[in-house]
Amino acid sequence: MEKQASPPADTPYAWAGGEGAVRNLVDRFYDLMDLEPGYKELRAVHGSELTAARDKLFWFLSGWLGGPPEYTDRFGHPRLRMRHMPFAIGILERDQWLACMAQAMRETGLDPALRERLENSFFQTADWMRNQNV
Repeated sequence: MEKQASPPADTPYAWAGGEGAVRNLVDRFYDLMDLEPGYKELRAVHGSELTAARDKLFWFLSGWLGGPPEYTDRFGHPRLRMRHMPFAIGILERDQWLACMAQAMRETGLDPALRERLENSFFQTADWMRNQNV
């Protein structure tokens, strides 16, 4: 595979700290989901094994934040809602996903201004992903 060009320094990807920081964020997110009882419903939706989910979220977030488009290179357009339809996603799962990601962003030291921007964007996307009314 050909080496990707470095993303511009003005992207959220660069602001977050690049590849290592995004990987740390995703790993912390899934570690918290496994460890914290407050995320048990969210964890249950993910099945027994998280390796593939970790990689897919890392690849997706990297591109979405302005870094290498690894997710789209591998899978094409994200089609997030369609890809998540097999999973029951209601208000509880949405809120646990958002809380878990907010905790992961805090614990990995993302800049507070970037966290605020991301939390707003994540809410819009997570709410759009709901396919249950409860």
